[in-house]
Amino acid sequence: MSRATILFAALLLSACAQTSEFQRPALPVPNAWPGQTGAEGQQAAAQIHWHTFFTDPQLQALIQTTLENNRDLRIAAARIVEARAQYGIVRADQLPTVNFLGTSNTTHTATDFVGDGVKASSQRFDMSLSTVSYELDFWGRLADLSEAGRRSYLATEEAQRAVQVSLIADVATSYFMLLHTKELTELTRMTLDLREQSLDLVAKGKMVGGTDDYVFQQAQGVVETTRATLAEIEHQHTVAENRLNFLVGKVTEVPPGGRSIQEQGLDTELVAGLPSEVLLLRPDVISAEQRLLAAHANIDAARAAFLPKVTLTASLGLASQGLAGLFSGGGAWVFQPLLSLPIFDGGRTAANLDIARARKVIAVAEYEKTIQQAFREVADLLSARASLSRQLRASTANVGAQTKRLQIAQARFSAGVVSYLEVLDAQRDIVAAQQATAQVRRLQLESATQLYKALGGGAAA
Repeated sequence: MSRATILFAALLLSACAQTSEFQRPALPVPNAWPGQTGAEGQQAAAQIHWHTFFTDPQLQALIQTTLENNRDLRIAAARIVEARAQYGIVRADQLPTVNFLGTSNTTHTATDFVGDGVKASSQRFDMSLSTVSYELDFWGRLADLSEAGRRSYLATEEAQRAVQVSLIADVATSYFMLLHTKELTELTRMTLDLREQSLDLVAKGKMVGGTDDYVFQQAQGVVETTRATLAEIEHQHTVAENRLNFLVGKVTEVPPGGRSIQEQGLDTELVAGLPSEVLLLRPDVISAEQRLLAAHANIDAARAAFLPKVTLTASLGLASQGLAGLFSGGGAWVFQPLLSLPIFDGGRTAANLDIARARKVIAVAEYEKTIQQAFREVADLLSARASLSRQLRASTANVGAQTKRLQIAQARFSAGVVSYLEVLDAQRDIVAAQQATAQVRRLQLESATQLYKALGGGAAA
């Protein structure tokens, strides 16, 4: 075979082994948020550290403790170490393996096997440096495998950041629930005290004949209903404490110096920006893209497996019949290049390529699904931000209206114009309005927290 033919064949094989260029799939979401709701924000969430966004000292201390103790975060950190080590193993295949070998061999032959009847024994000492199976990566197969390992490691690192962001948001949400149940507990206890006082008043009126039994039974029923509500709220408060302890990673007392739920703020208007800009900053989306890049690199490595492999084996050593003369004895070396080309392997190499291609299809689908999920989360939370703001204004106005109504009812009852039933109705409605306002305020805080997370906030924590 002529040199020109060999060179042409080498160039042809090299062209077949070229790494294909990765192209990011088009985002399977609209170019703008529905109705541009909330796009008028002032700050990008990805640029705001969680310590700046959550200003309550109690909450800051709880988040910091969580980042130090939470088991999910420890697992995610350990997976990063594991992925880094796996990447190091794959990357090591690109380098030659050098081993030091030292052997000693002593042979003794019995007299019966020696012709002159004399015992025969011999010794041999060897020392060598050997290079075992070093593959010349002409077609980039090992480089592609190394790139796949690197991308998998980066995906794991981004997944750890996603876990951290989710933990920060979950701790904040649980903390707000704890404050909410605390507020409801105080409100319900005050309501129970007032209703017990009203029941005493109605009971005294019944004794003197000024109130009938129907009003008394209704007042007593309201008191018992309030007691049941208080027991349920106290249970919710305990559940909120247990969940917070679970997230933090240990049983902890809420540190002093915190703020009430009305003082939490979170008034920072987070800019939504364009989906193509915001969604690609989320750690879960970045992690999915890194997994896609790893799958792409594995396809290139599977393609290169169809091409010839050149493996080098070499050794350099010394041998002697005596240990003292080992370094003055004769030397020896071996150099053995090996060329292998797969011809028939029962379809194993082709099946590996099919597996790599199928895994890339899966990675593309998972990447697009992650993008769509992220878009839905942000769109829902932007809508919730606008809706809850209107709900809070309406609920606050309703509390003011019900307060005035209760004052009027009490004045009319004192003047003998109406029965005490109207006062009880007014009390029940104002409590319901206060509870609804507290609920909306908590939902507003939770929505702001989740929007901060959905827009990529906290990833730099």
